[in-house]
Amino acid sequence: MKPVTRHRASFRWEDVPVERYKPEGERFRDVSRQVLFGAETGLGAELRYFEVAPCGHTTLERHEHVHAVLILRGRGRVLVGSQVHEVESLDLVRVPPRTWHQFRAGAHEALGFLCLVESARDRPEQPDAAELAALCRDPDVAAFVRV
Repeated sequence: MKPVTRHRASFRWEDVPVERYKPEGERFRDVSRQVLFGAETGLGAELRYFEVAPCGHTTLERHEHVHAVLILRGRGRVLVGSQVHEVESLDLVRVPPRTWHQFRAGAHEALGFLCLVESARDRPEQPDAAELAALCRDPDVAAFVRV
């Protein structure tokens, strides 16, 4: 790994590939991901940059591990647990373990954020029909969630 990786433009870095957010068939819309710091750093963590295009969204999921998120650009909303929050540049979002979460960009601009997680972590879990129904009992959550 080079000691310095230059920012090219529009939240892209040289020698850092822009990847699909998840495999085909997962429930998301218009999301890309870049691993800025991975296992090769020896830190035991990964720092990733996600970008959600206007009107896009991440999957609705939960994990055993914590997410620490810094919104870098844009505005949007995020579901954490059973609450929907407005977010904008420089806001911090903490997603505790086993907590449902989903990020959505606004209609007019991309939502870009850094996400710090442990390198060794579990796979995401998506809600089954009963869990989704329980989440959607709250009308605000039901209006927000995309599956």
